[in-house]
Amino acid sequence: MTDKKVWTLKSVAKELGVSNATVSNAFNRPDQLSKVRRENILASCEKLGYSGPNKAAQSLRKGQFNIVALVLPDSVEYMITDPVASKFVKGVSSVLEKSKVNLLLFSGSSDNINAVSDFVDGFICYGRPRNAKLINQLKTTSKKVVTADFDIERSASVGIDNEQAAYEVAKLAINSKDDSIAILGLRLLDSDVTCRVYDLPNTNFQGSVTHQRLNGYKRAIKELSVDLRPDRVWNIPKSTHQTALNAVREALTSNPRPNVLLCMSDLIALAAIKEINSMGLTIPDDIRITGFDGIDEALRSNPTITTVHQNSEKKGTKAAELFINRATDSVIIPFHIEHGRSC
Repeated sequence: MTDKKVWTLKSVAKELGVSNATVSNAFNRPDQLSKVRRENILASCEKLGYSGPNKAAQSLRKGQFNIVALVLPDSVEYMITDPVASKFVKGVSSVLEKSKVNLLLFSGSSDNINAVSDFVDGFICYGRPRNAKLINQLKTTSKKVVTADFDIERSASVGIDNEQAAYEVAKLAINSKDDSIAILGLRLLDSDVTCRVYDLPNTNFQGSVTHQRLNGYKRAIKELSVDLRPDRVWNIPKSTHQTALNAVREALTSNPRPNVLLCMSDLIALAAIKEINSMGLTIPDDIRITGFDGIDEALRSNPTITTVHQNSEKKGTKAAELFINRATDSVIIPFHIEHGRSC
């Protein structure tokens, strides 16, 4: 058996008895040839098994690849199952597809964006990466960068006012200075362990949206003259039912039992509702709950959750628009409070 011949533009042109430019124009500049001539050349190329000039080489010459890397804060497997992240990806995709730009999902568990930097036009980064090395690379790369839910002070960014949103929703849940409050936080620590938080790290991790939410909760608590016990803040490493349940159970068996749960995601709040119901307690009479994100399931739960609705799909759309337009703006998109029956 003989090896199949590998055709190049030059060898195809020689085989067809035409110039290199004529073959190139048939694929890349159809206006330079008559319709019949172009169709004849393409048909001949198809018979030879030649699919056109090397796209990778063309992209390298032009310095444009029509590919954007979406840097996720965690593994791709986890992020595509998260309802908030998936809405963001949907928004990004809707804009890029219209511009004929492809999307590459880049796992936040990696530690080197330079591995793909030479083959993409730039980066959209969703959420502050837990790996400080990635943040430094995003700050120094020569490629275009758009960040969502954090700012590296060098490029375009998009997000909501997380501190104000948390402040407003907390004020709906707290009724008196005698309330006993527990905060079920999300990634307040750079740790995979569900645990109580006594001291927050004085690092760049403080710039995350969840720390902004914590600041909003604390502002409301202080304004309403409520005492937040030092052992009533939890770190939950992932916004999943099972991970949240560990913190929920620990909080609900604390003495005195809290009558207000401020949850940093709707998925955490949903886990809390299920556990509270199983204990025979009543929402909101025994315990009041708030969520964050405004996912569809929170609006269908029993009771419905009082939560911050952030339009994650719109956030993704705006991030992609900032990238396509080469903008350098910092955009704050609006949020609103969904008044459920959990408060």
